[in-house]
Amino acid sequence: MKRRDFVRKSIGAGIAASSVMALNPYTKLWGKASTLQNYDLVAAKGGEPGAMFDRAIQSMGGMEKFVKKGQKVVIKPNIGWDAVPERAANTNPQLVGRIIEHCLAAGAKDVYVFDHTINEWTRSYKNSGIEKATKDAGGKIVAGNSKGRYHQVDIPGGKVLKQAHVHELILESDVFINVPILKHHGGAGLCVSMKNLMGAVWDRRYWHANDLHQCIADFTSAIKPDLNVVDGYKVLMKNGPRGVSVADVETRKFQIISTDMVSADVAATKFLAKDPSQIGHIRIAGEMGLGEMDLSELNINRIQI
Repeated sequence: MKRRDFVRKSIGAGIAASSVMALNPYTKLWGKASTLQNYDLVAAKGGEPGAMFDRAIQSMGGMEKFVKKGQKVVIKPNIGWDAVPERAANTNPQLVGRIIEHCLAAGAKDVYVFDHTINEWTRSYKNSGIEKATKDAGGKIVAGNSKGRYHQVDIPGGKVLKQAHVHELILESDVFINVPILKHHGGAGLCVSMKNLMGAVWDRRYWHANDLHQCIADFTSAIKPDLNVVDGYKVLMKNGPRGVSVADVETRKFQIISTDMVSADVAATKFLAKDPSQIGHIRIAGEMGLGEMDLSELNINRIQI
């Protein structure tokens, strides 16, 4: 089913972690996924981006739990800035490439990658390393700079944000995977899963001028990616969202995956020893019932590599 009505439901909900690994060559690396656990969230730590994702997605039931044969997959990393990977302003390209490989191994017909960048898009795509990683993995890179490809949708549950122009790739996707990098953000406090979705819309100025945190939460009420993969390999600790130099970056080597954006963002915030209730849009989304803020209520798999 295409996403023209923009009502997205996590395909992970209610699906048993069964024997879904038959098609995936990564099974040979990590063995069969657990068939006894139905994890709400997986946190991996201590490895390289691709290795952490291999382990994390297998413990969630494998990519076949989310991607079926012949489906159209859209991946939305953060590619907003003309900056090299060492600056940690954009999602790690190794992670993006590995996710594409898993999607194609699961049988995806096409895997598209895009972002509505802040800096000039061709330079951002190239210098982030994500364009090359996408093509090398067999994905298709798509520009996000054409207004004509964004279509107006209603936000029925929005308190401030009532409408948004959303890129047609997301509206027409079978599976949507949100891949933010965790980083400091001067306006929103932190940029994680919910904040990353601002790169899926055309007009972000309204959000910044009309209660940014509420708008982020409002949009979360309308769009729920099928999977969220938080990149915490290198973390921009200050001067975000772009950073000034590599001195702003710390290597943390962790990754979080979940179907729940709120839970993913809470867990990522705690990794930085910050209080999620102090990040406005996370707190508001929790109050709106858009996800689980209490991690003690979740079945979590913690993987040390």
